[in-house]
Amino acid sequence: MITVTPSAAQQIREAATRSDADELGLRVAARRDADGAIHYAMGFDEARGDDRVVTSEGIALVVSPAEADLLDGMTIDYVEFEPGDFRFIFINPNDRTPQA
Repeated sequence: MITVTPSAAQQIREAATRSDADELGLRVAARRDADGAIHYAMGFDEARGDDRVVTSEGIALVVSPAEADLLDGMTIDYVEFEPGDFRFIFINPNDRTPQA
């Protein structure tokens, strides 16, 4: 379903520790705008109801069933855009909008 790179996993673990969220999974959410662009959100959360939970690089990822198809095959990475400017990126084969 979703793959987390080792670099992203390290940052997620560090963020969980700083937030006292070590026992929570990382909820990954997405929505598609009218223009087809996909927007993403992440946050530490417990699985609810029929959420899907998958593990990648030791990170428990929580996904709502309504968003599972949109996120299927996605990779979360943590990269340096410019010196000292690190960000999470979402590489998603389901996102067909042109990238800048």
